[in-house]
Amino acid sequence: MSKHITHWIGGRPVAGTDSAPRRGDIFDPATGKVTGQVDFASIADVDAAVSSAVGAFASWRGTSLAKRTSILFNFRELLNSRKDELAAIIVAEHGKVHSDALGEIARGQEVVEYACGIPQLLKGGFTESASTGVDVYSIRQPLGPVAIISPFNFPAMVPMWFFPIAVAAGNTVILKPSEKDPSAANFIAELWKEAGLPDGVFNVLHGDKVAVDRLLEHPDVKSVSFVGSTPIARYVYETGTRYGKRVQALGGAKNHMLVLPDSDLDLAADSAINAGFGAAGERCMAVSVLVAVDPIGDELVEKIKQRMATLKVGPGCNGDSDMGPLVTGVHRDKVTSYLESGVADGAELAVDGRKHPITDADKNGEPTADGFWLGPTLFDHVKPGMSVYSDEIFGPVLSVVRVSSYEEGLELINSNPYGNGTAIFTNDGGAARRFQNEVEVGMVGINVPIPVPVAYYSFGGWKASLFGDAHAYGADGVGFFTRGKAVTSRWLDPSHGGLNLGFPTNS
Repeated sequence: MSKHITHWIGGRPVAGTDSAPRRGDIFDPATGKVTGQVDFASIADVDAAVSSAVGAFASWRGTSLAKRTSILFNFRELLNSRKDELAAIIVAEHGKVHSDALGEIARGQEVVEYACGIPQLLKGGFTESASTGVDVYSIRQPLGPVAIISPFNFPAMVPMWFFPIAVAAGNTVILKPSEKDPSAANFIAELWKEAGLPDGVFNVLHGDKVAVDRLLEHPDVKSVSFVGSTPIARYVYETGTRYGKRVQALGGAKNHMLVLPDSDLDLAADSAINAGFGAAGERCMAVSVLVAVDPIGDELVEKIKQRMATLKVGPGCNGDSDMGPLVTGVHRDKVTSYLESGVADGAELAVDGRKHPITDADKNGEPTADGFWLGPTLFDHVKPGMSVYSDEIFGPVLSVVRVSSYEEGLELINSNPYGNGTAIFTNDGGAARRFQNEVEVGMVGINVPIPVPVAYYSFGGWKASLFGDAHAYGADGVGFFTRGKAVTSRWLDPSHGGLNLGFPTNS
């Protein structure tokens, strides 16, 4: 049965307002078949969602921290109990394997759990008698309705980087997920309603540039959080700030993994496979460039090739698949085009993913020949200036660059326009400490290939990988979704509330 995904506004599903609404197809990437359609929001739909968020804000911001926290805990428990359902939705629309989908939910859940500590996170400061009889204290207050625009590659985790803290801090939310895999957002909205979140606090709009542009210009939207490609991140930042909004826009990446000659090459090879080909390379934190400090290049490449041959590529719903398809046929074709351009530029195509065997059928016996497949691909002897080096391919393509020294490798990384994530593999503590100090990248791993910070730190890169000053979640997230206020007070007469011998409670 073909599904129809509508918006979620004011605590319920809402169809588009247009008499002839625009819609997009939803695919199963493993089969290439259309499985449903999603409504694309009109300007009127965006206005309705924002109006719902505006209407809910006054009441929600006035809700006690104790009550907000109890709803967050309810949501956390519901998400945990129904994570397999959400993972199955992600597999069906994105294509990643089930274990990877569960992994992204778990990482998003970390931010939910961090946000459950919002009473502690919003504690202000207090100075008694700053002047005679005068006290000064600080408080943090919510912004209002906030917009979140999230990408296709993590339909659960990336929105959860933002909305748990936004909601916990007293804001109302309009989430615009990717139109490629929209169902996860509606599932999450239903969980919020079941958890007891008041109607209008969490809204979902589906669509394309029409919805994005209206959110960026709408006067009642106070902030915008975005994750996507660098050109669009720059556009979102410049447009949103032009309309006076607070904006955090996380862009693209070209993540390098520097392997020194003293490193454990088996660990480095395993890590390159995991970080390069997990989620079919559709990660902003994927390792796409392995920088091998010779003389270990040949040995390391051979170890990687051996491991690549063992990877099982097939439908994400199959329990033994290591890697699923790419998200759409258009994206698969774009990634595949880099195999031709890499060879044309002079790189060595050491492993051709087009030749990798694909599991013939999913668990229901449906053929997968028309799915959006590309197996793991390896280029060796890649040079700066080649398109496979300079472009964010966003697919299962790993490029190996040979360098002669640590210094040459560091210079290569620092000269790249992106600065999202990087890693060094070494057994030399001094080299690792020097690297973390000298590398011009926002997130650094030491013998850790994908250094995504835990929820109580913050996620974000440098250079062309981030527009705006605020990183996602952690302390930066709390600061982004609140505004500081300093209060100076003087009370001339003491007062009290009378006698009450009962045990004090929060309500």
